[in-house]
This record gives sequence, structure tokens and C-alpha cells, in this order.
Amino acid sequence: MSKIKIVIADDMEAHRRRLERIIHTQADFEIMGSLHTGASTVQCALQSKPDIILMDIEMETQFAGIEAAKEIHEKLPNTKIIVLTVHEDDNIVFAAFQTGIVDYIIKSATQEEIVDGIRSAYQDDSPIRPIIAKKLRNELVRVKNMESKLMSTLNIISTLTPSELEILKLLCQGCSRQKIADMRSVEMETIKKQINGILKKFNMQRTKDVVKLVNELKIFDAASTL
Repeated sequence: MSKIKIVIADDMEAHRRRLERIIHTQADFEIMGSLHTGASTVQCALQSKPDIILMDIEMETQFAGIEAAKEIHEKLPNTKIIVLTVHEDDNIVFAAFQTGIVDYIIKSATQEEIVDGIRSAYQDDSPIRPIIAKKLRNELVRVKNMESKLMSTLNIISTLTPSELEILKLLCQGCSRQKIADMRSVEMETIKKQINGILKKFNMQRTKDVVKLVNELKIFDAASTL
């Protein structure tokens, strides 16, 4: 019976030892390496070509595991990478999955969960765990809301006059009303009236709220790349 070849990557010796003990309980599991840095894990993986890598995220650097996973996936696409970590931050979860990992297990998981995770990954049958499913649902809602807000804001911006658009752009760059008046060689009262027109179209009371909305959506950043 062929064995499932496994590499462990974790900068904490206690965590590595626990994973080693778990793997040794399974007759068809074989440890090909037990490393404490992302760099050494990449080197070991390229040499041993494991079936599974149990990868910590934070090792010699904060995202060493993510960087290592990306490099390994590019060079060994058939190697399955399972992230074992204490991190539950959404951005870290999504960054990890973007590297091509197949599973994301919290380090406090039971022995049975870890063994099942390894076998499922080996069989190309890794589940979407409840914690990940929840994060994905939340992200889909966030993206949908952002899309709706973006379209609404673009519709409003399309109604601005060229002069109002330029003033809004300068406001988003942090320019004061006086500086805008000086740059455009007009009276302050003229700038105030145009800003009031912008506020009315956005149905907002405060200039800083409009600026915050436009900057959050990166409207002018996107326009500048076109």
C-alpha cells in the first residue's frame, strides 16, 4: 500500500511534535520533513514532492506560509496544501485560498479532524468547513453591497458638471476650499456654491461624507488607470 507523503511546516516545535505524533498513528502516513520556516519548506517540497503539506502561516515572517504555499503550488500543482493556523482573520483566510490551498484548519482541531483533513485532501475531496463557508457568505454580501454602492455613486457622478467633477476630485485629494478657489482663480463663494451642488446631488449634508464615500470606492483611482 502506497503511503501518503506529508511535510509539516510550523515554527513552533510543540505544534510540529503534535502533528508528528498524529501522523505516526496512521500506518499509511509518512513524514517527509518537519520544517520551521517557509523557505526550508519550499526546498523540502521540491526535493521530496509530498502529497500533502501541513502549512503554518506565520513563521520566519508574518505571511511566510502564504508565500511558501504560492511558490509550491506554482511548481508542484499536484501537492495539496492544508493551512493549519490560529488565524481566523478574513483577509488572511482569503489570501491563503488564493495561493491554491485546499483546506484551512484551526490548530486547536482534534486529531480526528486533522487526519480526516489529510485524507480528504489526498482524495481531492476537501470540504468547505463551516467557518470558511460563513466567511465566504459574508464576503459575497460585502461585495454585492459594494457593487450596489459603486453603481449608485457612479450614477450620481455622471450628473456632475465638469467643474463639479474637478472640484470633487480636488476635495478627494485633500485640498481645502480656499486652495481650490486659488487653483481655479475664482471667488470662495463660487466654490461653496458648487460644493453645495455636489452635496445636493449626493443627498448628503457634509463634504467629508462625500469624500469618504468616493475615496472608499476608489473612483478616481480607477479612472486614472484608464
